[in-house]
Amino acid sequence: MNTKEDLLTIMNKNYSSMSRGQKQIAAYLMEHYEKAAFLTAAEISRKAGVSESTVIRFAAALGYGGFPELHKALGQLVKKRLSQVQKLEFSKKNATRNELIKAVLQSDLVKLEDTFHNLDLAAMDIAVANILNAKTVYIIGIRNCTALAEYLYFHLNLVCPQVVLLKSTSSSEIFEQMMRIGETDAMIGISFPRYSLRTLKAMEFANSRNARLIAITDSVYSPLHLYSACSLLARSDLSSVMDSLTAPLSLMNALVMALYMEREEEVLANMELVETLWEDYQIYSKDEINFFDPQKGTNLNE
Repeated sequence: MNTKEDLLTIMNKNYSSMSRGQKQIAAYLMEHYEKAAFLTAAEISRKAGVSESTVIRFAAALGYGGFPELHKALGQLVKKRLSQVQKLEFSKKNATRNELIKAVLQSDLVKLEDTFHNLDLAAMDIAVANILNAKTVYIIGIRNCTALAEYLYFHLNLVCPQVVLLKSTSSSEIFEQMMRIGETDAMIGISFPRYSLRTLKAMEFANSRNARLIAITDSVYSPLHLYSACSLLARSDLSSVMDSLTAPLSLMNALVMALYMEREEEVLANMELVETLWEDYQIYSKDEINFFDPQKGTNLNE
């Protein structure tokens, strides 16, 4: 066993060769490793919906001597997470607030630069084509990716005739919303460590229906990469207790602008329509800022 690689990396590298039951275990551990570190093999098997023997074989398939070694690896993941929290607390005590703010911004700049230099333009072209040629575009992003999914949904509505944002707290409800997905549709899955089991299942289902899949994730070792026709990769390291979504958001901005360029006239027409609707129905009439000049005593908007 390569002790330099943590359990998440090992699972990602081996995901494509796993059996269905092993994939269920891997997906559960990716999303819930903090809880799993305190569970027995029997408890993990119940959570993942597999037999206890499958959990034992899963440990062996990853190169561990048995479940105890796998359990130890889970504990090391939790310890690593806690050490990151401790480092942040230490930084708070040994640095000024301004230094911490600058450090966070500098870290985001590094992630943006890495994403820029490793951008796959061919994958971006495929993503643009798949989205523009789709009858319906489905978008899913759960947990820390919810905001990214909603942001992309807002902008794609100006480009695509039919966009569906999948929202749910359970896999069954997600499947109900995408039950009509097919080969004329496209699906965008957004997930970063810790990868979402519900997002993975939705991508797997869309793949079984021959939909064109686009993954927005962090690595070729991401489980989403296995099902996608193209993967748009953005760096999102956990440098403290908070995941940075700066680079993923910037990547999505680039995707949106590429789509806008392909349908510029349609986008402009839709934007004008939206502006007209806002004006006709006074959408923002109660949310406008009125500037007041204290010297003249007048409202500058009048």
